[in-house]
Amino acid sequence: MNVMEGTGGVLPAVEIAIAGEGAVCDPLGALYLPADRLLVVSDLHLEKGSSYARRGSMLPPYDTAATLKRLAAVIDRHRPAAVVSLGDSFHDADGAGRMPEVFRERLLLLMAGREWYWISGNHDPLPPEGLPGHWVEELGVGGLIFRHEPSPGEAEGEIAGHLHPGARIVRRGRSVRRACFASDGARLVMPAFGSLTGSLNVLDRAFAGLFRREALTAYMLGTERVYPIAGAMLRPT
Repeated sequence: MNVMEGTGGVLPAVEIAIAGEGAVCDPLGALYLPADRLLVVSDLHLEKGSSYARRGSMLPPYDTAATLKRLAAVIDRHRPAAVVSLGDSFHDADGAGRMPEVFRERLLLLMAGREWYWISGNHDPLPPEGLPGHWVEELGVGGLIFRHEPSPGEAEGEIAGHLHPGARIVRRGRSVRRACFASDGARLVMPAFGSLTGSLNVLDRAFAGLFRREALTAYMLGTERVYPIAGAMLRPT
């Protein structure tokens, strides 16, 4: 267990290794690679509320503001030289063009002075309209490969999103479910960072074959810390 200190105070963060590369699981749901000064977030789903509103389903219109606030906090804590957004950064292909100017300016301030990589996702298969940064299908950094959807079977060094992993445990008769990082040390699937995103239990069949079950650990997100939970302790939905 490591302790990070930033403007938001002291927060316990879990240090892990993915294919031998050191990383830090942040309580806000971002991954930080200190050696590369690289911050990774996944599934922001910006403008999800406005996407639903266009189809007649009214959701509270605060998701983009809330997600950008958390993104600003995690960037301020780690001060990365580069940020990788692992796909589904916007909830649909028109999300970036639809984003209100006040949020666009806020995002541009976060992007200023650092490299920014947009990885294409199934919700946003095209580059975000009017925003800078590098648009890529996948990105290799050292022994790691960043992509939106996990590859079937073994994929040493893969860091992916898309599945919105969550974990459930039972403690003292009480069921607790949280979003989580899921890893077996060889690959990692990121939690969804967006404010209006749900989670899928890591024991669901959608995760079948992605992890060595005996090595699976769910790094559950708490309010102020990350809790490593061995796979044997996890419960299905």
